[in-house]
Amino acid sequence: MKPLDHLEHLDKHLVDELAQVARETVREELREQTRKQRRKAALYAASGALALYAGAALALAVGLALALGLPDWAAALITAVILGALAYVLRGMARPSRPGAGHTAGTAPGGDGARRTAAEAVGGMPYPPVPPAPPGGTAAPGPVPPRPAGDPDVPRRGV
Repeated sequence: MKPLDHLEHLDKHLVDELAQVARETVREELREQTRKQRRKAALYAASGALALYAGAALALAVGLALALGLPDWAAALITAVILGALAYVLRGMARPSRPGAGHTAGTAPGGDGARRTAAEAVGGMPYPPVPPAPPGGTAAPGPVPPRPAGDPDVPRRGV
């Protein structure tokens, strides 16, 4: 037996013990953060539910106020139109304001709109619009970028 063999065993034991303490500390910190996040999520959910009921009460109040001077069906119809218009405006406000950002219906993210925006962002010419796919057929291949006006200065082999 070498004189320092027992120190090697102590070092391994100390490293294992420190690793265990570090793991327990990290677990406890994660538990605490999770508790805080759960509480915050519950408060947001309660806030959203109360806002939904407040909106319903407001819509009911508008409908009842309109029903004082109009038939009930007309008041309900006007209230529905007002709520629909507000929903449409809010949806428009949520969409990106610059053209080409995001995707529109029928265009996948990263599709032609994204290429066009990227080409314009670097100062290049935008891609030409993609013609619609023929009915009942396969889609046409994607757009071809414009060809440069002059030939590039590329050395040719074997010339």
